[in-house]
Amino acid sequence: MAPAHRQSAASIPVQRARPAAADSTQAFSLRLFGAGLASAELMTCFLGLELGLYEALRRTGPATAAQVAEAADLDSRMVREWLEQQSCAGVLTVDAPERPPEERRFTLPSAHAEALLDAGSPNWIAPLVVMPIGGMAAVLPQLVEAYRNRRGLPYAAYGEALRGGQAGLNRGVFEHHLPGWISRHLPDVDARLQVPGSSIADVACGSGLSTLALARMFPDAEVHGLDLDEASIRDAEANLAATDPAEGLRERVTFRAGDAGEAGAAGHTLVCVFDALHDMSAPVEVLRACRGLLAPGGAVLLMEPSVGERFTPAAPDSERFHYAVSVLHCLPVGMSRTPTAATGTVMRPDTVRAYAAEAGLDTRVIDVGHPFHRLYRLTARP
Repeated sequence: MAPAHRQSAASIPVQRARPAAADSTQAFSLRLFGAGLASAELMTCFLGLELGLYEALRRTGPATAAQVAEAADLDSRMVREWLEQQSCAGVLTVDAPERPPEERRFTLPSAHAEALLDAGSPNWIAPLVVMPIGGMAAVLPQLVEAYRNRRGLPYAAYGEALRGGQAGLNRGVFEHHLPGWISRHLPDVDARLQVPGSSIADVACGSGLSTLALARMFPDAEVHGLDLDEASIRDAEANLAATDPAEGLRERVTFRAGDAGEAGAAGHTLVCVFDALHDMSAPVEVLRACRGLLAPGGAVLLMEPSVGERFTPAAPDSERFHYAVSVLHCLPVGMSRTPTAATGTVMRPDTVRAYAAEAGLDTRVIDVGHPFHRLYRLTARP
């Protein structure tokens, strides 16, 4: 899900007779044009998802604008414009484009349908469409005012699209990668969680996808999800209610709106904080509370962005993505309460070590080889 690789200025043809400054300006202008085009096309993909147009195309197979409009219950002329745009963008294919507009038949290729519509696929990309367009772009006026007034913007201001997009972005990680990461890199914890009566606390659980994934990994453990955001907890409870009763998750999983200090008494073999510590105004206090939840020999497991040890402007695309998300979401959210650590998404390993040490925890950095995430195992100091 990394953004497209950047195109260097040197790779763009220029006329050598022009002064270097003009060449640089032209290259930069072309780069921003490409970014603007990509942003506009992302918005049209958002429309396709929200209006059910991709779903309609998957149901109909090759279809005319009128047929797609009927399947989606939309205006045929507006749908035709969208279909033609999506074909020019390479999202759809079109048969016989030279035919009259009303006779052209459009198709959503199966590979594109999987990426856009199949939540269970490791290639599902729709959340990366929904989160920035529906969640972040929607609050830009508020964000401008927040920056001008030197204050943050609370998580709740970003709304349902941000919550759903953020959950979707990590869904594949929780379902396809996390079980292997825990078994390989925390084998002692994995073994203890196979024992009946073991317990996990999932702090800042969001919509509960991580909590449910943990419960499926460890069928003998109780798993308790907590989050300060009540709307997220409602989403989590709905996700739990939608599980198959045969899985038995409803008997072992609980959700509560609250902070880490409300996860009950000490005794959890594993306390998780996934992709959330960098958003928090008081990360040290949260880690201190997590330490208090641990059973003897237990561990706190963080999943945080995989960023470099130090700042460099020649950052990889993954770090460029993290910086953009930080400016638009994570840093403002972290600064919405005072006092604040003002961490931001680009939380480097030394920052994690410093926070953990202040909370009385030792840190082991675990590189899992993922372009966007790394793990940290934190254990209580004697």
